[in-house]
Formats: sequence, structure tokens, C-alpha cells
Amino acid sequence: MKLKRISKSGQLTFYTPEATKGPEIPLFSSPTSAGFPSPADDYIETRLDISKMLIKNPDATYYVRVEGESMKDAGINNGALLVVDRSLDPKNNSIAICSINGEFTVKRITIRKNELYLKPENDQFKPIKVTEFDNFMVWGVVTFIIQKPL
Repeated sequence: MKLKRISKSGQLTFYTPEATKGPEIPLFSSPTSAGFPSPADDYIETRLDISKMLIKNPDATYYVRVEGESMKDAGINNGALLVVDRSLDPKNNSIAICSINGEFTVKRITIRKNELYLKPENDQFKPIKVTEFDNFMVWGVVTFIIQKPL
């Protein structure tokens, strides 16, 4: 998957996917057990292009590299690459890329009693209440998180 850097804003670096077909990698037909091992099937069912799996709306998709720890309890660690779809409508509990007063952030959108909050997923950070006085915009909904295992 080739990425083209388009900008850096604060703790987020934005990328667009290059319009190239990714390599097709073998996909084994039986899932891998995360508990007790099971007998493995010794054949490949199909080949998988990971870009097709991650990107449903290519014209509305971009990537963001995360810097910081505010979303670590949602599985978004420092250095993670997020796949973001601008065509999706954010809903309560969506993880989204937002701009608030000129600053970009990735947070969980939370609506409580007709109030909008940008909620971090780390107890060391406080939620941000969005008011009518804030310059606020959702730039897209996070659809996938790509990162190395811890």
C-alpha cells in the first residue's frame, strides 16, 4: 500500500492512498485460534488484496498517522495508521478525526443529554465539550486501525 503525505497538523499526519493495486497475499481458509491450538488446514482458499478490504470508498478515504496516547484504550497507539472514510456519517460512539478550533484530533464522539463531547480513551486525558462557540467539524470516521502489535 503506497501512501502520499498531504499534510501534518499537530499530532496527526494526513495521507491519501495511491491509486495502485496492492499485492494479493494468500488468505488461509481456516481462522487461527487465539485460545487452544486447532489442527491447521494445509491449503489456501483465496488471495486477498488488503487495500480492497480496508477501503470501501476510495474517493472519500484517507489515512492519518497518530502521535500520542490519548486513544490507547481504544487500541489506537502512538504511530498507528488510521483508515478514515469521509463519506460515513459520524454516530454516537464513532471514533472520528475532528477539527476543533483549528486543532485536529482523533477522539470518540459521545452525545449525552444533547451535548457533544470528544472523548479520549485514556484516563489521563479529559473529554472535550463541544459548544456552539467552537469551530468544529468532523473530517471522517475511522474504519480501521493499522499498527504493529505491542
